[in-house]
Amino acid sequence: MALNLRQRQTECIIRMLNMNLPVNATGTANEEVYKILIYDRFCQNILSPLIHVKDLRKHGVTLYFLIDKDRKPVLDVPAVYFVQPSPANIQRIIADASRSLYDSFHVNFSSSIPRPLLEDLASGTLNSDSIGRISKVHDQYLEFVTLEDNLFSLAQKSSYVQLNDPSAGDREIEEIVEKIVGGLFCVLATLGVVPIIRCPRGGPAEMVASALDQRLRDHLLSKNNLFTEGGNFVSSFQRPILCIFDRNFELSVGIQHDFRYRPLVHDVLGLKLNRLTVPGEKGGTKSFELDSSDLFWVANGSLEFPEVAVEIETQLNKYKKDVDDVNRRTGGTDGTEFDGTDMIGNTKHLMNAVNSLPELTERKQVIDKHTNIATVLLGEIKERSLDSYAKKENDMIVRGGIDRHDLLGVLRGKGTKLDKLRFAIMYLISSESMNQAEVEAVEAALRESEVDTRAFQYVKKIKSLNVSLASANSASRSNIVDWAEKLYGQSISAVTAGVKNLLSNDRQLALTRTVDALMEGKPNPEVDSYLVFDPRAPKSSSGSTSSHLKGPFKEAIVFMIGGGNYVEYGSLQELVQRQQPARHVIYGTTELLTGEEFVEQLSLLGQKMGLGGAPVTALTQ
Repeated sequence: MALNLRQRQTECIIRMLNMNLPVNATGTANEEVYKILIYDRFCQNILSPLIHVKDLRKHGVTLYFLIDKDRKPVLDVPAVYFVQPSPANIQRIIADASRSLYDSFHVNFSSSIPRPLLEDLASGTLNSDSIGRISKVHDQYLEFVTLEDNLFSLAQKSSYVQLNDPSAGDREIEEIVEKIVGGLFCVLATLGVVPIIRCPRGGPAEMVASALDQRLRDHLLSKNNLFTEGGNFVSSFQRPILCIFDRNFELSVGIQHDFRYRPLVHDVLGLKLNRLTVPGEKGGTKSFELDSSDLFWVANGSLEFPEVAVEIETQLNKYKKDVDDVNRRTGGTDGTEFDGTDMIGNTKHLMNAVNSLPELTERKQVIDKHTNIATVLLGEIKERSLDSYAKKENDMIVRGGIDRHDLLGVLRGKGTKLDKLRFAIMYLISSESMNQAEVEAVEAALRESEVDTRAFQYVKKIKSLNVSLASANSASRSNIVDWAEKLYGQSISAVTAGVKNLLSNDRQLALTRTVDALMEGKPNPEVDSYLVFDPRAPKSSSGSTSSHLKGPFKEAIVFMIGGGNYVEYGSLQELVQRQQPARHVIYGTTELLTGEEFVEQLSLLGQKMGLGGAPVTALTQ
């Protein structure tokens, strides 16, 4: 059976809501207990895409509160806590227990609680004579947010800036890597699989892969480990492959404008935790949910926007026709006389019509929702010329450049400041050679529009580093390499590869092409240098590049460090749909970022490197 992360995480949460007791076939506990649910902000975000209020009621949850809110005692009722293991949360649980707010406390931590914090909880409740109220303490390994069956985020903010900050020390980098490893370990524990890990050499990807390999090895040594059902005898092709990449592997995908429905809704309307809010007709706002229960969203998310508009129209016409059919059958307007003798036939007609009403109502709600969303999107597309940005950026990547007149035309035309900045950065990334006069003209055009150019300067610095490398002789090369490693924490070859990847000459992303090759498991020059970590194999063979792997792999987990997006997610899902026999790919990232959010992180790095300040001040003088 294919790995379904959403289903597995939901099952874990339901078990937790039922006091970690086994649940029956209907997904509820055999004995219903009314209870209160207490969570922190992070765990609220884990719950919200998976469990609705009506589901909470079904599992006996009558009240739910944030842990940091003032709460009144509710006697004779147990409380289920679902929180991150932080010192502040521990102190709050101790305070709640000492005030006897609830009858008993079932404490669930989103990840493994460190020993010192567990000791604090024990001594705090002991000192306040409330330890008897703590029924159970569980590590749930659920510290990630699942948005779709095959999409998750660790919800770890600004990891790109933290990992690429030139002033970051080794200790800070290690802490971030450790945090990412902790999140990935939770995902694997929830799925119950120990994968074979592949990653490019150098940089954050290797650091995370190596540390995760060690974490899994240490865990597998304990008898009661979370992966016991796998045993040691599972042959490698039945295990999934975990492919770890870092955002610098393919920088452009985090920046470019895309014209497909799902990426557009995320990038333009700010889809967060499967919810979005758009302006209503009469000045208010409307909120919508977009998840796997919305079949239109699932079926059409990867289509280009104009095709989605046509599909909405098609669905609307089909709905109208079906409504007419029902009216005709029940109202006798289909030309047939009402036959008094055929009571059974007439009753059947009526029953069918009545039964089809809920389904028709639901269809109408979905059509109305997407009509609303598409209308708001269309307004933004026209106002900002987003179709033109998407097309020209794609052409730049394919052709490796753009006509100067076209380039400056876009920068002086429609679009927000950030649209123009993203376009200018895409120009930098996709140009095969740097034309100094052209780059200066681009900077002047950005200043004309009063755009903060720090992100542009930062990418220019990376780019010039690559170009100077190509011409540097071997004597001076070592200094540049040292600086490059300090600058963005990975070997220069990995960064140069990242720029080359942007010039792929078809629509398939470099990430998708690489994952395809890794799943094949055959010798391939693109991935032969990739490292292999197998946490179940003897230590000596880990970290090698040997192809002892038995491909092809049926299932892969692809993880992007430093921020992912719906463009990559869509591209990987398309890869899976094209293939026979069927394959399965789960995509995850440290955080899902819109193009604007990612460019803001690049601006911050530019600022940290002292770039881009001068042109802006010159402008104001």
